[in-house]
Amino acid sequence: MMGWVMRGEVALAIGVVGVIVLLIVPVPAFLLDVLLSLSITSAVLILMTSLLIKRPLEFTAFPTVLLVTTLYRLALNIASTRLILGHGHEGAHGAGKIIEAFGRLITGGNFVIGLIVFAILVLVNFVVITKGSSRIAEVAARFTLDSMPGKQMAIDADLSAGLIDEATAKQRRKEVEQESTFFGAMDGASKFVRGDAVAGLVITAINVIGGILIGVVQHKVPLGEAAATYTVMTIGDGLVTQIPALVISIAAGFLVSKSGVEGSADKALVTQLAMNPISLGMVSAASGVIALIPGMPIIPFVAVSIGAGVLAYRRGQKVNEPDAVEVPAEAAPAEQEEEPISQTLAIDEIKIELGYGLLPLINDLEGRRLTDQIKALRKTLAAEYGFVMPAVRILDNMRLDSQGYLIRIKEMEAGQGAVRLGSLMAMDPRGGQVELPGEHVREPAFGLPATWIDDGLREEATFRGYTIVDPATVLTTHLTEILKENMPDLLSYAEVQKLLKEMAPEQKKLVDDLVPSVVSIATIQRVLQALLRERVSIRDLPSILEGIGEAAPHTSSITLLVEQVRGRLARQLSFAHRGDDGALPIITMSAEWENAFADALIGQGEEKQLALAPSRLQEFIRGVRDAFERAALAGDQPVLLTSPQIRPYVRSIIERFRGQTPVMSQNEVHPKARLKTVGSI
Repeated sequence: MMGWVMRGEVALAIGVVGVIVLLIVPVPAFLLDVLLSLSITSAVLILMTSLLIKRPLEFTAFPTVLLVTTLYRLALNIASTRLILGHGHEGAHGAGKIIEAFGRLITGGNFVIGLIVFAILVLVNFVVITKGSSRIAEVAARFTLDSMPGKQMAIDADLSAGLIDEATAKQRRKEVEQESTFFGAMDGASKFVRGDAVAGLVITAINVIGGILIGVVQHKVPLGEAAATYTVMTIGDGLVTQIPALVISIAAGFLVSKSGVEGSADKALVTQLAMNPISLGMVSAASGVIALIPGMPIIPFVAVSIGAGVLAYRRGQKVNEPDAVEVPAEAAPAEQEEEPISQTLAIDEIKIELGYGLLPLINDLEGRRLTDQIKALRKTLAAEYGFVMPAVRILDNMRLDSQGYLIRIKEMEAGQGAVRLGSLMAMDPRGGQVELPGEHVREPAFGLPATWIDDGLREEATFRGYTIVDPATVLTTHLTEILKENMPDLLSYAEVQKLLKEMAPEQKKLVDDLVPSVVSIATIQRVLQALLRERVSIRDLPSILEGIGEAAPHTSSITLLVEQVRGRLARQLSFAHRGDDGALPIITMSAEWENAFADALIGQGEEKQLALAPSRLQEFIRGVRDAFERAALAGDQPVLLTSPQIRPYVRSIIERFRGQTPVMSQNEVHPKARLKTVGSI
């Protein structure tokens, strides 16, 4: 394969150098005939390729082909000019048989007619075909470049919504890039054809005038004979180069004008021209009326009228026929229904349903698009918690309020809210009501007082110190909190397998030693889910597996395994909850409560349970609330510090009324962590 590539590169290099040599070195007449025949046949090949391709991007080499063929024809023009001026006195065959044959065919014995026909051909190529193709290429290039950002964002939206995978997105991006490059190159390459047509006219004038002067002055040829001979050869030379140029111009026109049509040119034309029975009927009627005009030839117009009428009748019959539904004979009814049922069983892990009024959020070109924010959110959560959230699917739901949205986790409703496009949500960081005109609401993620204000009040709201959020960010913030609450459910068995499989090569031995001889993947999944339930990152998976490996031989209790792992993550936990001053703010439990919880534990070993009186539980809950509210007023976000034996049971109580409150045991405080006591219960 490499040999073929090298041969092709060498052949192309030799060809280009050969064309340049043609501009300098004279060639004999028989060799010029061979080169001219190659020019004509290559032009036909290019035209057929342009007609038969289904999409312009299948012929991305066309701009390069256009440049090479134009240079090739100009080199042939110079070579033939040298032969015409140097051997024209010998007769019309002096520049080769092909030029003589073309010249005599067109002139037909009258060189004036030949000149007129040649001029018409050049004008058709230059004024009509080439100019139109250049304009189409210019407009196509401009609109293709202008539409690139929209196409790229549409691909990103489909990728974020889960409609396509990463490989398909890369392929589409590559096609968009190729399309812009192709039409940009076509815009420039079309100028070569126009220049070729101008050069043809100039060279023709030089050949006629210069040939007559050389023949009469230097070779003493009679004026009439010189005019006839040199004109025949010049017209033949012009035609033998301008006809390929005309053919390639037509090919360029087909290519650039076909940019929005799928399929080969014949199918596109038949589909769009000959499929409407009403249009064909009007053609039939018009041809019939023209045939009746006195002096008009009846037979051609009647033939066209009858043909168009028959075709219109047949097309009309096909339009009225019901669409055929193909049912394979060998397919049983049960087999036909199997695929829809299997599709119904598939569920979306995360889904956002938007009211029809919120659809502009997906393709918002002025601000941050919802899909871009969701993509950034997934990256942030992956870096923070250690596993990649499933793709978020975005759908429209006509049953929702036009400005409403609904978030589903595994098809179950997990949250809903409403945003106002064209407005901004303003919130008071102190928790009070915003004192600006607008719609007073509750922020959907945390339930804080908020107000939808007009965009014109942005500066005033900023001046008053309010927090300002756009609609897409409101929705994304709500989604963030819902994802954090449901992380344990989103960490599936398959995701755990994927995390273990993607560990670094040096950690593979650890996985092999643990799974399945010591613990199962299901056990590891439950431990990771328990950590995520308390919003502990599982990014340090090797340390987590080491902790499981230490405790698993001695216990099968998930609670004890989790406590062992949390001890391994002491550095991470202490760092994650430190304050702005670098210290770890804590609220301690008094010895009375420590003893109360320890005494309330009943059962032995792994069967221990908490049996605390309801009145004592209520007293404890009030104490926790008061202590954390006082700390919040002081600007601290502390953790509750307990002894290792009671931490799981204290956490099980606190998560019911303060789910985001971290509970740490004394074993989970890193030795180098600086503690700051901000309260006590």
